[in-house]
Amino acid sequence: MIKPIKVTPLDDYVLELTMSDMTIKKFNVKPFLNKGKFKELMDINLFRQARISFDAIEWPNGVDIDPDLLI
Repeated sequence: MIKPIKVTPLDDYVLELTMSDMTIKKFNVKPFLNKGKFKELMDINLFRQARISFDAIEWPNGVDIDPDLLI
């Protein structure tokens, strides 16, 4: 299974993902920012704290993006 091994938050609520097969992908988080706890990620300082946790992308507020959405 291809999974993210590095995440870099970019401007405009985009994540740059380095995948385990060494490809680089961009994932736009903007479509999620009007849903539930994702609204908290509109705080750019919180958004920039994205990290990898168990193959998902996660933030300190508990919001995460399932790895199946990232592929």
